[in-house]
Amino acid sequence: MKMVSGLRTHFVHDDRLGIDLPKLERPWELIAPELQAAIIAHWEVVRGQIPDRIFRLEASIRAKQGELDAEEDFRTACRLNGEIAELASRINDLQIWYRIQQDMEETKRHS
Repeated sequence: MKMVSGLRTHFVHDDRLGIDLPKLERPWELIAPELQAAIIAHWEVVRGQIPDRIFRLEASIRAKQGELDAEEDFRTACRLNGEIAELASRINDLQIWYRIQQDMEETKRHS
């Protein structure tokens, strides 16, 4: 992971997921409202990229499943199976991050 510059110092690029993730240095409640708004605005841009990222990972899984179906070598089949599992894990993590904004909005409504 590498830090992203500018406003995005509150975000770190995650190479595994292919997106910027929030990295807050202090509790959300202690961040100035203007900065909170800027962070949320940037997160919305990042969040908007998640469905396309998931779609590409799903396409990779389908391709690897096709290879796996035709594979006769046990070791190669195990490697492909592990790669598929890793891609599925990334999709799961992206889906969790995608729901983050919904959770923040629900918290704001209940406050």
